[in-house]
Amino acid sequence: MPDNAETHAFIRDSFRSVWSLELLLLLESDPQRAWPHAELVERLRGSDLVVQQSVASLVAGGLVLAEADGAVRYAPASADLERLVIAAGDLYAKKPDAVRRLIVSASHGQLAAFADAFRLRKD
Repeated sequence: MPDNAETHAFIRDSFRSVWSLELLLLLESDPQRAWPHAELVERLRGSDLVVQQSVASLVAGGLVLAEADGAVRYAPASADLERLVIAAGDLYAKKPDAVRRLIVSASHGQLAAFADAFRLRKD
């Protein structure tokens, strides 16, 4: 099982929103099933765009596969990723607010870095 620091880093680096984590955990709950996009939108009660963006980031992260018909299924690219997904799911079940804060703090840090790029410097 990964340690807390590794799990926290995985959460911060892998999920742009709680929607992405919720989507991954839904897919992980039935790993043999390929979920159609419309059903994911309905189950998560999210917008089409949020689900689309979440799927794209999870595919890019090697956590899920998009099939030819657009359905999505859980398919971590390695055993290490699978262990991290399980650890993240366990932590989210026990401490959902702490996990949400990790995700929000990561996205806030990226936003701050982007904003800092536009600051005028006095040299």
